[in-house]
Amino acid sequence: PCPPLTPLPSIPLQDIRNTVGNIPMEWYQDFPHIGYNLEGKKIYKPIRNKDELDMFLEKMENPDYWRTVQDKMTGADIKLTDEQVDLVHRLQKGQFGDVHFNPYEPAVDFFTHEVMIHPVTNRPADKRSFIPSLIEKEKVSKLVHAIKMGWIKPRKPKDDTPTYYDLWAHEDPNSILGRHKMHVPAPKMKLPGHEESYNPPPEYLLSEEEKLAWEQQEPAERKLNFVPQQYQCLRAVPAYSRFIHERFERCLDLYLCPRQRKMRVNVDPEDLIPKLPKPRDLQPFPTTQALVYRGHTSLVRCLSISPSGQWLVSGSDDCTVRFWEVCTARCMKTLPVGGVVKSIAWNPNPTICLVAICVEQSVLLVNPCLGDKLLCGATDQLLESYVAPEEERVQPVQWVTATVEEHGKGIRLVVKHSKAVKQVTWHGKGDYFASVVSDNSNMQVLIHQTSKRWSQNPFRKSKGLVQCVLFHPIRPYFFVATQRYVRVYNLLKQELTKKLMTNCKWVSSMAIHPGGDNIICGSYDSKLAWFDLDLSTRPYQLLRHHKKALRNVAFHKHYPLFASGSDDGTVIVCHGMVYNDLLQNPLLVPVKVLKGHVITLDLGVLDVIFHPTQPWVFSSGADGTIRLYT
Repeated sequence: PCPPLTPLPSIPLQDIRNTVGNIPMEWYQDFPHIGYNLEGKKIYKPIRNKDELDMFLEKMENPDYWRTVQDKMTGADIKLTDEQVDLVHRLQKGQFGDVHFNPYEPAVDFFTHEVMIHPVTNRPADKRSFIPSLIEKEKVSKLVHAIKMGWIKPRKPKDDTPTYYDLWAHEDPNSILGRHKMHVPAPKMKLPGHEESYNPPPEYLLSEEEKLAWEQQEPAERKLNFVPQQYQCLRAVPAYSRFIHERFERCLDLYLCPRQRKMRVNVDPEDLIPKLPKPRDLQPFPTTQALVYRGHTSLVRCLSISPSGQWLVSGSDDCTVRFWEVCTARCMKTLPVGGVVKSIAWNPNPTICLVAICVEQSVLLVNPCLGDKLLCGATDQLLESYVAPEEERVQPVQWVTATVEEHGKGIRLVVKHSKAVKQVTWHGKGDYFASVVSDNSNMQVLIHQTSKRWSQNPFRKSKGLVQCVLFHPIRPYFFVATQRYVRVYNLLKQELTKKLMTNCKWVSSMAIHPGGDNIICGSYDSKLAWFDLDLSTRPYQLLRHHKKALRNVAFHKHYPLFASGSDDGTVIVCHGMVYNDLLQNPLLVPVKVLKGHVITLDLGVLDVIFHPTQPWVFSSGADGTIRLYT
């Protein structure tokens, strides 16, 4: 029988698919192919659409990235085998490519090292080996003749003088920018003090703790770059170890430090400050804390005030809504709602007594039954006069009439949404209200009509995470604030009118001037942006008065005042005068910082609201209190 065949060692064949030969592959740089195969067909380059980020991610995630190379002939990525990686490592170390080659094999003598008596060849020497060469003689005579004729010049000796020259040698001495007129002397070193003495006073010597602290500090943070030491006499002082280092640093300072002459302009510093009126000329505005409304046990998120200014309503994380009498700070009514109250809004129409409350996934419409009994009765009659349509309409929400038990508490209608509701706001006429839902779809903003119990979704697609919405006080406009932009929609034409850039990272709140041409936006990066809608889509002014995030902003209905509440526990009241003359820009002057709220859980003032008629401001805080400043 035949002996079994031993397999031949596998020799890595060179990839011979690309037949372009040994040419620079850059020639194919602008072509979609990279060469031709054996059949003469084009070899197309692999699709390479990876950007820097994809390459970086592949480098991080692909464990074989370090052993992947690109074949220039085919443009494909090839993963090196272990043998090929070993070969590369050996060649990098300067070793032989073959593992089995031994460079230190014993040498084989081809000739004996002993001198034999018989030479290898015994041919007699040529005659020409000891006669001067005629060809060389002819060459030399030609060179001598060329030198005599001056055709060949001897080499010039190298000039060793340095090639430096004076840059300013030919400069006009009378020019203003002359070198000496612009001479700026080097800054002098600080003269040594007592601590650098060889025998400093004892108060300059460091204690053990100070020495330890000095050693642990970064060199840049140390006040002294050496430790003061005491020697008995000058003879005992050793050489200073950092001497050469300090001299070198001084040389670096002298030649690397840019020096320039500052042209001084004599300006009166008072002229640089804008001429603002004094706050006392801008009165009235709230200055002192008058009342504190206590009763809530957790943070008070939202406030609203009745159009008459007699009643105040507040919603809190203790799952209750409280109704207060403004003048006495007396809690008239507490309504448990079974969830955290995110937003609350009193109907702005003085002939309707209704409050909208956001609780989890519902908006409750509550008749507080405070004040004029005729008004409360008329509101109930208005709600009860609703007649359901014959055919059921598809709505994004569910309108549910309150049960008998809820009716006793004052709840009249419950508008159930699909997700948690975070804001509610009324239209100026008091029939429509809008709600904002915590959702990413186009169902974020819904507009509801109370008299017809009808809800609609005004937007076809989502334009970002909606923070808050507002109705224009006079015209049919609707403001929608997302994280970075405020979009103004025309409700009649059903189109986008303006898109305002807030220049803020995250808008938190928005308020509109009663005139309707100016709005303010508060943001979580502690900026307040004032927009003049007639002027520009960018902020007319950015105010950075607060240290922390702004939670809410508000305008007064009649006085030229606006306020902002922030997590730093303060309310800043500003004078914001809007002139009827269109050529005159609004005047914004901060007039008062109102303090009083205690910062709780890193939260300060959560809501601010002005009294409808008086120059008073209410603020609610994370400390569970509501404060009235008058």
